[in-house]
Amino acid sequence: MAPQWDAVVVGAGFGGIGAGIELDRLGLHDFVILEREDDLGGTWHVNRYPGLAVDIASVTYSYSFEPNPSWSRLFAPGAELKKYAEHVAVKYDLRRRMRFGTVVEGARWDAGNEQWVVTVAGGETLTARYLLTATGFLSQPYTPPFPGIESFAGKIIHTTAWDDDYDLTDRRAAVIGTGATAVQLVPEVAERVAELTVFQRTPIWVVPKVDAPIPGVVRGLFAKVPLTQKAARLVNTGMLEALMVVGVLHYAQAKPVNSAAAALARAHLYAQVRDPETRAKLTPHYDFGCKRPTFSNTYFKTFNQPHVHLETNPIDHVEPDGIVTADGHKTEIDTLLLATGFNLWDVNFPAIEIIGRDGVDLGKFWRDNRFQAYEGITVPKFPNFLSLNSPYSYSGLSYFTTIEAQMKHMGRLFTEMLRRGEHTFEVTERANAEFLDRVTAKLGSSVFYGGDCATARSYYFNQHGEAALLRPTSTTNAHREAVTFPLDDYTYGRTA
Repeated sequence: MAPQWDAVVVGAGFGGIGAGIELDRLGLHDFVILEREDDLGGTWHVNRYPGLAVDIASVTYSYSFEPNPSWSRLFAPGAELKKYAEHVAVKYDLRRRMRFGTVVEGARWDAGNEQWVVTVAGGETLTARYLLTATGFLSQPYTPPFPGIESFAGKIIHTTAWDDDYDLTDRRAAVIGTGATAVQLVPEVAERVAELTVFQRTPIWVVPKVDAPIPGVVRGLFAKVPLTQKAARLVNTGMLEALMVVGVLHYAQAKPVNSAAAALARAHLYAQVRDPETRAKLTPHYDFGCKRPTFSNTYFKTFNQPHVHLETNPIDHVEPDGIVTADGHKTEIDTLLLATGFNLWDVNFPAIEIIGRDGVDLGKFWRDNRFQAYEGITVPKFPNFLSLNSPYSYSGLSYFTTIEAQMKHMGRLFTEMLRRGEHTFEVTERANAEFLDRVTAKLGSSVFYGGDCATARSYYFNQHGEAALLRPTSTTNAHREAVTFPLDDYTYGRTA
């Protein structure tokens, strides 16, 4: 029985858009992109909170083959990323192949027909030769189960479901969380509310943000001479590589680089926060890089304002009119803003139920064993399946370096399969095991294992205590291996 589609892509963010572009390049035009939200853009559609912007320079946070010369700032606001996603989807003729408001519940491999059967909410099923999941690394919002939170009588807003109609003026608000989202949100909220309390469990490393409007003359130069924008991208990517690859992944060999980054962040904190006690509370007690660092020129300054308070005692419970901490202190509020992040390892890897060959459940397999994916994209016993957000796949600090490396891997893999006249592929157990051993060994010299990350509470670490998110190589290496991996690392044709 022939499948309905060449491929089903789950997710219409930048990962899904990249997958669609590559499928077209390969001549597999008959595909559908399923998206649970009501429009494309992924995180840049879902997130609309005040202060939302990229934390990687715009020239790098974009497809290298589709530069945007019109970024308004070095770090573009979120609305521009959403607009960029729309532009790319239209230019590459993807929007017409997207279905919005479609919640994928799961997928299973049909060995007899050599196809994937994808089930969506409401009972509909779709069949496809290939399944590509592009559900993102940060797509499953997390709300900690604070006792009594259901009794809160005021307004609760998670940053992934921002209420644009809710007026924060003169509110008594609390922000729970001090990760990258809170660093952007807190200064904006502080300008509007009467009282703001920030509940911090773990402080975050923050370095200065070299941000400014991009002058019109520069944008004009980018448009007329694309090589100038490519040069800017190359310089920024090199700086990110130095920070991430040298200072974080090669921590054992380059401790001075890591120490210098931490010193910069401490100096930034010291220069911006007047009160010594507040500075001490905002200072991380883990090594730089254990958690993803962030950039801001305004976050620390916010705590100098008399109506802004930093609370570091653990939350005990929530009452109808406030939050009570473990020391018995109650903070009365009428608005609760949750910047509590995402659940990666319990529900995000994978974000849907995926049943492969021999009835293997991917999520159960990962959680019962080790999180693993060959070159960060394929898994044994899952034929014709590409997971675009996988263990050991995130390369560098820009998501787009990951996306483009995976597109190249797709191109090499599918080209070889089609050259052989086959229509199925599966990575071998041997190749997967060798890759897992290699990346695990490389991580041994990283800050995650060689540094002090005990108090970081970092989403980089899974429930096995492994830092299985980042690919511990340079971006150059990831892209080189995407076009040179041994073709016999896969089997082609009918799977066992």
